[in-house]
Amino acid sequence: MSYSATLKRNREGRTNYRKRAAILISKSPFVTIKISSQNVMYQVLKPSLGGDFVISSVHSRELKNYGWKGSMNSIPACYLIGLLAGKKTLAAGIKNAILYTGNDHFTSRIAACLKGIVAAGLDVPVSKDILPEDTRITGKHISEYAGKLKADPEKYEERFSSLLKAGLKPEDYPFHCEVVRRKILEGKKGEVNLREHENEEAG
Repeated sequence: MSYSATLKRNREGRTNYRKRAAILISKSPFVTIKISSQNVMYQVLKPSLGGDFVISSVHSRELKNYGWKGSMNSIPACYLIGLLAGKKTLAAGIKNAILYTGNDHFTSRIAACLKGIVAAGLDVPVSKDILPEDTRITGKHISEYAGKLKADPEKYEERFSSLLKAGLKPEDYPFHCEVVRRKILEGKKGEVNLREHENEEAG
């Protein structure tokens, strides 16, 4: 009976050494996206034999600087985080990168973040077929769901209590997402005045 030694991090499922070796061989900057039950963390790193060097990073909390009042790990938030992350990475002098998921699964939230990164102008190899549709990244599905729940005020208040507490009506999600998207692209931080922007659109 033979014994095959495996590395500890491989046994614990913490590192995929096949993917890790490919990253080192390519010498390309790589994107990592970690999504928790509440937040999203994005990093671009440069691999080396001595360790990885962080080139740029974005935490979902940074969306608050641009007036974001929605969930910090929803599909719209992931798109906006990707957009901000892509801009930061380009500002750091990196124009090309590859996505590294390690042992993590490729989810719709990672796909939304990736769509934002590409929209910012960072060149990341990806098939457009796996990226979410615009209606998903703007939160139209949230808005439509809220519209249906409005017939039951109790369920509406319960389901969207955190948004309502933050001052955002779930029906306004697509508009709010668009306003924050523009602020990120223009580099304008600060609170979002929905009424003011509604007046601008009406005018």
